[in-house]
Amino acid sequence: MYEVVAHHLESGVHVIDSTGRTVIYNSKMREIEGMEVEDVLDKNLLDVFQFHSEEESTLLQVLHTGTPTLNVKQTYFNSNGVEITTINDTYPIHLEGDIIGAVEIARDVTTLEKMMKGNVHTRPVPPAFHRIVGSHPRIQEALSAGKKAALSTTPILICGEIGTGKEMLARSIHCDGIRKDAPFIKQDCSSMPGEDLSMILFGTGFKDGVMKEAAGGSILFDELNAMPIHVQEQLLDLMDRSSLPDVRLMATVNEDPIDAVAEGRLLKELYYRFSSASFFIPPLRNRLDDLQELVPSFLDRFNHHYARNVTGISQEVEETFRQYDWPGNVRELEHVLEGAYQLIGSHKVIGFNHLPFGFRQRIHHSPVADTHQGDSDFLHQSGSEPKPLEVFMEEAETYYIQKAMKHHQFNVTKTAKALGMSRQNLQYRIRKYGIERGGY
Repeated sequence: MYEVVAHHLESGVHVIDSTGRTVIYNSKMREIEGMEVEDVLDKNLLDVFQFHSEEESTLLQVLHTGTPTLNVKQTYFNSNGVEITTINDTYPIHLEGDIIGAVEIARDVTTLEKMMKGNVHTRPVPPAFHRIVGSHPRIQEALSAGKKAALSTTPILICGEIGTGKEMLARSIHCDGIRKDAPFIKQDCSSMPGEDLSMILFGTGFKDGVMKEAAGGSILFDELNAMPIHVQEQLLDLMDRSSLPDVRLMATVNEDPIDAVAEGRLLKELYYRFSSASFFIPPLRNRLDDLQELVPSFLDRFNHHYARNVTGISQEVEETFRQYDWPGNVRELEHVLEGAYQLIGSHKVIGFNHLPFGFRQRIHHSPVADTHQGDSDFLHQSGSEPKPLEVFMEEAETYYIQKAMKHHQFNVTKTAKALGMSRQNLQYRIRKYGIERGGY
């Protein structure tokens, strides 16, 4: 109901939860900030927008202090490096004495601000390659090739499992290239029926598609291998006829593209068009030494975000991380560490008991952590006292859903269909049990 009301307001409305993650983002706010809803919703504010300092975010300031602010001017940048200025009224959201989020009502004054400054435009440092962390040779190879690709406009293909960082590499290439002042639009190819996706991409007689909206910039087809074949054929036809707008084409696939072509999920001709500049990002389980850089990088960000001073992880946690197979890759690591901040209290070092419950459950069924354990071993309970049936059933359900999600490459729609439940029902269980969904 609140989302419906928000989308009918003339002002921009942006709501975050207690972790800084966006939960409501109305159409007017999308217009003000020049962002797509899917690029903001359910993402951490600091992952999407850039502020000179966290204190300059009125949403985060109110979230931390609990004090409303009225008529505050805020200048910041979206993920494409576009400067935005708004006048904000921001309020904390309380529930039973606790602050559970913050809501902001914004008015756009970007044009007026530029006029008052004599139309001087200052660009921030974009979210470019320095945000991709790791010393693994394949990571360094991708970074080196990405910087070269940023200088051209050829189509690119980024391969890797869910959560490895494909979108971040694509954004970095865009923001480091000649199109950095133009839009970067990400289009999820797996989340909607083919006819709807076709209309969104190519438009109708009444409305332009995102291909035209991205003119002059870049468009990322996320999970190109999940795009319905007839939509792939439409895209290929436009490329063959040179009928596309002036836009750089980027794509990601979450499997070996050769397998996708062989099994009919990706058109061979379309693969050839994108593969002239191709990249591979290895899964986290194949570059565990990069944990030494990734963990401090995330702790530094979360210390800044939560105003904490966590200094590291315990030896037990480090060993656990090195034994786990990380099906959700770097995004899963990020979620696990952020979840630990909700449980760590005043401690300076993250211990095993500070890790989220869902992750601790997954540890027991990780192929790397326990390669000799078969599916039936889940039924064997250690210790003399059996667990309550309710607890055991929840653990079993968590394990089975996680296994099904991984089998279907973390596609919620396909997993729900395979399990014989509605998408909404599965999403409820994912939230309830803290199951990682992948994505980066």
